[in-house]
Amino acid sequence: MILSTKRVFGATVVLGAATLALAGCAGFGGGGNSSGDDSDGGSQTLTFTTWASESEEAAFTELIDQFESEHDGVTVDLNVVPYDQMFSNIDAQLSSGDAPDIFRVDYGNLGVYSSQGQLLDLSSYFSDDEISAFVPAMWEAVSYDGTPYGVPHQTDVSALLVNLDMLEEAGFDTSTLPTSQDDAWTWEEFADVATELRAALPDDKYPFVYNWQQFGAARWLSWLFQAGGSFLGEDGTTATIDSPEGEKALDFTKSFFDNNWVPPTSSTKATAYADSLFAEGTTAMAFVGSFLVPDMDYFNKFEWTSIPMPRDERGATDLGGNALVATKDASNPDLAAEFLKFMVSADAMTSFVAATNELPTRTDIAADSIDFAVRPDVMPAFVEQATTIEPEDVKQLTSPAMAAINTALQDQLEAAFIGGQSTADTLANLSAAIEEAAN
Repeated sequence: MILSTKRVFGATVVLGAATLALAGCAGFGGGGNSSGDDSDGGSQTLTFTTWASESEEAAFTELIDQFESEHDGVTVDLNVVPYDQMFSNIDAQLSSGDAPDIFRVDYGNLGVYSSQGQLLDLSSYFSDDEISAFVPAMWEAVSYDGTPYGVPHQTDVSALLVNLDMLEEAGFDTSTLPTSQDDAWTWEEFADVATELRAALPDDKYPFVYNWQQFGAARWLSWLFQAGGSFLGEDGTTATIDSPEGEKALDFTKSFFDNNWVPPTSSTKATAYADSLFAEGTTAMAFVGSFLVPDMDYFNKFEWTSIPMPRDERGATDLGGNALVATKDASNPDLAAEFLKFMVSADAMTSFVAATNELPTRTDIAADSIDFAVRPDVMPAFVEQATTIEPEDVKQLTSPAMAAINTALQDQLEAAFIGGQSTADTLANLSAAIEEAAN
């Protein structure tokens, strides 16, 4: 069984940092203000707190060593902590004035900090030319009201994994699988494939599974975006989900359960995750995040590949990954900003994502230039899928209200998929919950 804790290392987890219990501080060192100062009064030591997988920790350590070697007298103290302690302790340290100089934060939680004035404004540290090197949607992900409060360190997105052995046993011609965004299946074509597989597979096997379980409920919004819809207006407070596009997306995803295309135990409140169901051979296809590719390669005993997600009016996917931020009261803001710029330079980013099977956020890093550590053959589909994220998607997904919105999605989608709640009632309930959260 794949370890569920691995899912949080690269994924966007909308837990609502400011609302987590302020407990379990063991393992957290002091903040930047405790560092020694140089003769000019600016600290030459940066404190950096993050959670990390083994490959991420090794990559962080290697890059920190490089930064220190290029900056005489500078020390970066890396503090790796469990994810489930990360934000509750950051919140406590920010409240006490003892926060680290640098910390890692997922895009879904970034708005909580930037909207409260707790992070360093990086506007003066990046020129327009430097900003243009990033995917516009990813720069939007680190911005609040047009101001950047972090750097987009990496991203991960979902694509569609395919069990080639299972498809071939079901009589499906795998040579017809789409290979790029240009020939991605439409919703209608995807439905035809699911119908064909449902007829050919045994009763205890399923055409596919979607990764919207638990804190991933917001991944349902990819279908809404694909239909051309939105859930928040430009003002960030008006709910727009109760719309023809919302109706289309909800009706289509409800059909997954109505048609027995997905396991009935794979709804938004399910404890069986999509990657586990795919790995054990329960489903022929699975929507899975790129950061799980190493796990999938290790656990699976069948031939598999990755292909683009289906598209409707447009392509879309979920916003995964993490930013690096400096705290507003960092002991040496200039040095902290310089470290952030180093970490998202083309060379450093290429090195990090290659080692961790994550995705770059810069436009000047080509997929074929990254020597991914695991299954480099399947990674281009994820890199290309990331290009379907639009800035307007990101602006909604990084709303400070996302934690509450995610909870509403869990509850209402569960009621629609499993409880028989009508599309009209589901959209009305979601609209009310979104407006309450955003106002």
